[in-house]
Amino acid sequence: MRTRQEERMVAIALPEGGSLEGIFIAGAPGSNQGAVIAPPHPLYGGSIESPVLNEIAYACTRAGIASLRFNWRGVGASTGTPSGDAADADADYRAALAHMGETVDGPIVACGYSFGAGTATRVALGDRRIERLVLVAPPPAMLPPGAFEQLERTALVLVGECDSLVEPDRLRELTDSASGVRLEMIPVADHFFAAGLADISRLAAVWLDS
Repeated sequence: MRTRQEERMVAIALPEGGSLEGIFIAGAPGSNQGAVIAPPHPLYGGSIESPVLNEIAYACTRAGIASLRFNWRGVGASTGTPSGDAADADADYRAALAHMGETVDGPIVACGYSFGAGTATRVALGDRRIERLVLVAPPPAMLPPGAFEQLERTALVLVGECDSLVEPDRLRELTDSASGVRLEMIPVADHFFAAGLADISRLAAVWLDS
């Protein structure tokens, strides 16, 4: 098992000016892969402090992949005004993706939790640098129609079996017909993963390392 690398704070430039607050963890020596990890909804407390984001970052470290998690505009030390608009979220994610692309020259893993998982999916549909996805509790209402079929990339989708906000059975319907998409139900866990938190890094690390 690889040990956690040192975290460092970074400023992610926004095209319109200003910056997003980010936390970067280097990958294993010789690795050229990176992961961008998006937090939950900025208007409901979503930030890089989320334990779920920490678990995804830890899974990346265990798999030897560099990771970058960030705060949405207006959250934490990020400049701007907090926004729940999908276009703003997509722009923030693309800025983080560009920052990671300047750091590693290999494929990118698009990751996110809840609102951030929906954002990661939308951005992945239009960016071929993204090779794989790790999505935790993506709300179906935030996904474009037919998103999983259109991805044409491998994806791991994690959801708590007691998640009343996402409706796990609906996610199963959406993923069953998509080749390359693997759905894992985490027992007992709900949308906030007070239980089952460690299963996120365990399952994601094995999948990323495979």
